[in-house]
Amino acid sequence: MKLKIKDKAPAFKALDQSGKTHQLKDYLGDWLLLYFYPKDDTPGCAKEACSLRDNFPNFKKVKAKIVGVSVDSVASHKKFAEKYQLPFTLLSDEDKKIVKSYGVWQKKKFMGREYMGTVRTSFLIDPKGKIFKIYENVKPDKHAEEVITDLKNID
Repeated sequence: MKLKIKDKAPAFKALDQSGKTHQLKDYLGDWLLLYFYPKDDTPGCAKEACSLRDNFPNFKKVKAKIVGVSVDSVASHKKFAEKYQLPFTLLSDEDKKIVKSYGVWQKKKFMGREYMGTVRTSFLIDPKGKIFKIYENVKPDKHAEEVITDLKNID
C-alpha cells in the first residue's frame, strides 16, 4: 500500500532509545516529522541525524517534533543518540510493523545484491494526524533545511 498526501498517518506504538513507549496519538496537535532511516551509525544516517540535530532549534520555532524510526534495537538507538547527542526521539521497529505500515520496507540493491531494507523516506504529519508531505529520495545533509522551509511556508 502506497501512502498519499492527505491520508491518515498509520498509527504506531514503539519504544524509544530510553525504553519509553511512544504512539502517533501522542503527537496530535503538533507538526511531526516522522523520518525513516536504514541503520544507526552509518555515514548517511549519521549525517541526516546530525543535520536534524543542528536544526532542532528551528524545528522548535515552528512547533514541530522530530521522530526517527529504524529497525535497530533500543540499545542501538541509545548508543547512536548518545554518540551524536540527538535531542529527539528514535523509535525501535525491530518487528518492522511501522516500516511496513508506512510502505518504506522495500527491496533494495547494493553492489548487485538484492535484499529487504528501509528506504530513507520522511513523512510530514499535520497536527490532525494526516500526511501533509512525503519526502522520498531524501538527501541526508539537506533534508532538515527542506522541511523547515516547507513548515515556514504553511499558511
